[in-house]
Amino acid sequence: MRTLYVGNLPWATKSDELIAAFSQHGEVVNGRIITDRETGRSKGFGFVEVNDEDADKMIEAMNGTEFAGRILTVSEAKPRE
Repeated sequence: MRTLYVGNLPWATKSDELIAAFSQHGEVVNGRIITDRETGRSKGFGFVEVNDEDADKMIEAMNGTEFAGRILTVSEAKPRE
């Protein structure tokens, strides 16, 4: 399994919308929007966990595409330090 970083998301995006968008290009195991701890507002980015064989295809298909009026930035997530 690989994790993809998804940046430049609209503030109102929900996890299920993110999963639905990526599911068009392969199997999505999980998706989450990162929110501010204090306000609960979206930080404008999230992560999608996908099968190894679908990851490169999803990055190519989704990076630079428009999603709800914003151009997405999609890449493989860097490991936490």
